[in-house]
Amino acid sequence: MTTEATLPTTSTAPTARQVWTRARGIALAAVLILAAAVAMAAVRSTTRHGELDPRSVDPYGSRAVAQLLADRGVSTRVVTTLGAARAAAGPDTTLLVAVPDLLTGSQQTRLRKAIAASGGRTVLLAAGTPSVGRLAPGVTADPATSADTTLAPHCALPEARRAGSADTGGIRYTTTHLDADSCYPSARLATLLRIPEASGGGDTVVLGAPDILYNNRLDKQGNASLALQLLGSRPHLVWYLPTLSDTSATGTGGQKDFLDLLPSGWLWGTLQLFVAAVLAAFWRARRFGPLVPEKLPVAIRASETAEGRARLYRKADARDRAADALRSTTRTRLAPLVGIPATQAHTPEALLPALSAHLTGGERALQPLLFGQPPGDDAALIALTDQLDALEREVRRS
Repeated sequence: MTTEATLPTTSTAPTARQVWTRARGIALAAVLILAAAVAMAAVRSTTRHGELDPRSVDPYGSRAVAQLLADRGVSTRVVTTLGAARAAAGPDTTLLVAVPDLLTGSQQTRLRKAIAASGGRTVLLAAGTPSVGRLAPGVTADPATSADTTLAPHCALPEARRAGSADTGGIRYTTTHLDADSCYPSARLATLLRIPEASGGGDTVVLGAPDILYNNRLDKQGNASLALQLLGSRPHLVWYLPTLSDTSATGTGGQKDFLDLLPSGWLWGTLQLFVAAVLAAFWRARRFGPLVPEKLPVAIRASETAEGRARLYRKADARDRAADALRSTTRTRLAPLVGIPATQAHTPEALLPALSAHLTGGERALQPLLFGQPPGDDAALIALTDQLDALEREVRRS
């Protein structure tokens, strides 16, 4: 009874530890991206939607004051373009500019020309340094804002005296107009200015904070009274909400391409991602230059190397490569035994005649053995191995 020895199988599949080692970088990047997305969503969830919009019922919207004005016969119309705001300016209209700092310098200059001689009232909400100098010449915004939000009027303006204390604390202003009404001072600087126009009978009101118009602040202090008096002095109220999509901001009315519609932050972000990708590619790429040989930390026996290579050939079903390796090694060992240079060991015309001179068989029998086709199965490969070993022993004996 014969037993066939079975070699232990060697698996080349990566283990779970190897998979984790290779994938942990990608997993960490995915976790960081997910955390960033959650953080951005959390930040955006606190964004004020519909802020200062007379159609919005959100806490920071202004639907309540628009409704109160409507009950008193004042119509409210929302415009979002500079052209519509300029066309609406008139003696019977109050023009409210919600976010003056969003306007470009050119837009501010053109708007100022329209309202200077309109005879109506212009209300500027929280106009800062970028806008107040053009929309209200002679007025300067102080860099330091008011420390208090609720302030007393301390002025002779009838609207302010009737309203009393209000939430006007915000940007503070100074003016060179001697006939201006300076109200609600904070550290001796006004947070509300009313400046009469030199011609037309109109005026400009500069308000340091928009809090008196918010839905959730309208019932506090004298906010409602002050808001209704400032915005209800004319029968028509035009509520100007500047937007970045207004074509007047670019000075051209033509169509915009796709890149013009992207915010500048996206372009900078894409550039940063590209630079990061290039740096990562250099970091992960192999170093340039010749390979440097290194000594193995341990000595590996030749039999183990041969066995491991044979198992790899077997797993890949590479009988052709295994047969080529066996024949090439045999020819290399046989050549010096029959007086053939090593450079001609793999040339049939040089090797086969020299071998036939030392053996009883002819070249025709040696040709398929040393230079033949690859075996068709494992049994043929084993037979080839035995025949090559027998040939080498015979040559050595002769």
